[in-house]
Amino acid sequence: MKILIASDLYWPTVNGVSMAARTLAKGLANRGHEVLVIAPSQIGKKYKEVDGNYVVARTASTVFPYYQNFRICLYPNLEVKKIIKDFNPDVVHLMGFLMISQAVMKYSQRYDIPIVSTNHAMPENLMDNLKRLAPLSRPINYVMKEYIVRFHKKTDYFTMPTQSALDIFKLSTRKLKIPVEAVSNGIDLSRFSVGKPSKKVIDKFKIPTGKPIVSYIGRVDAEKHISVLINAFVRVLKNQDAHMLIVGKGTETANLQAQARNLGIYDKMTFTGCVNDQEIADLHKVGTVFCMASPVELQSIAMLEAMASGKPIVSVDAGPLKELCQDGRNGILCETDNDKEIADAIILIISDPKLAESMGNESLKIAATHDLQKTLERYEQIYKKVISSHI
Repeated sequence: MKILIASDLYWPTVNGVSMAARTLAKGLANRGHEVLVIAPSQIGKKYKEVDGNYVVARTASTVFPYYQNFRICLYPNLEVKKIIKDFNPDVVHLMGFLMISQAVMKYSQRYDIPIVSTNHAMPENLMDNLKRLAPLSRPINYVMKEYIVRFHKKTDYFTMPTQSALDIFKLSTRKLKIPVEAVSNGIDLSRFSVGKPSKKVIDKFKIPTGKPIVSYIGRVDAEKHISVLINAFVRVLKNQDAHMLIVGKGTETANLQAQARNLGIYDKMTFTGCVNDQEIADLHKVGTVFCMASPVELQSIAMLEAMASGKPIVSVDAGPLKELCQDGRNGILCETDNDKEIADAIILIISDPKLAESMGNESLKIAATHDLQKTLERYEQIYKKVISSHI
């Protein structure tokens, strides 16, 4: 098949949307499909690039100042029209709802090209970073959710990564009048495994050995509530010696470092900043327990990666996270922003190696059900279904 993927957020921007879109593109290309991605330019001007086994068509863009490393395409219509006409895809897969996705939908409908769409976005992911609009966040979030629903109902088939995500938006086939399905983002199980991290990564980031490591890997932005994890870690240190590892970059890095210094625990923490793909896989092996305090996830690829690395999980009980962190089985669920509960859960796991090992083994079993190959197979079936409906 000739598959066109449109994403308003794309690598090297680091977040769940860009990671899911890139993983899908590479996976489909590996399975023999011809894949073209339309995404924002990283330098302003349009250009094309080859990312391994598929092509990315970058449309002219400008910097969006309120979001880390995000560029937005304001007027992509003419560029998108030409790309679609030249590529002539069998099916289009929209991974967003902003300017590029709007333009791709417009011309796909004009040329009668079947459209599959996936929503990875929670309005809170943006609003938590726009502090000046905090007083208006509730009505803006409501309006954005309604817009997301109206946008995707114009497509032929709609997916979200989890059933809980569909429930949050109160979406169903009956409501949208098109097929609606939960399809996991999937994870490349060949990249993540149980084992010891390399000495190279330990030495590079000066990570201590011989003590429990509490880890977080992902974007370091306000909506991730990492400050809550740091407050919880202060409580953990009152019980036993440990170290905290925060992997990733974002708009909150300086604030979190200042918080750690003010609390007198900066020497008990490692902030790695931006890391490459291989280092991420290696750093997932470092932690004794993986923690997620964000209440606005639609699945959490980072949590899946940690689980595929055999790690027990401590997570807030919010939205779809309970589908991955199954309380008492592979981890412990806590109340959102309750740093005492989070600390108690961390202490329970890191002080009981047998419990940590048991939960880690269960994480492996759950992660196996999200094998990327199953996701790719399901999307192939969906693509064939919508293509046949247009013949």
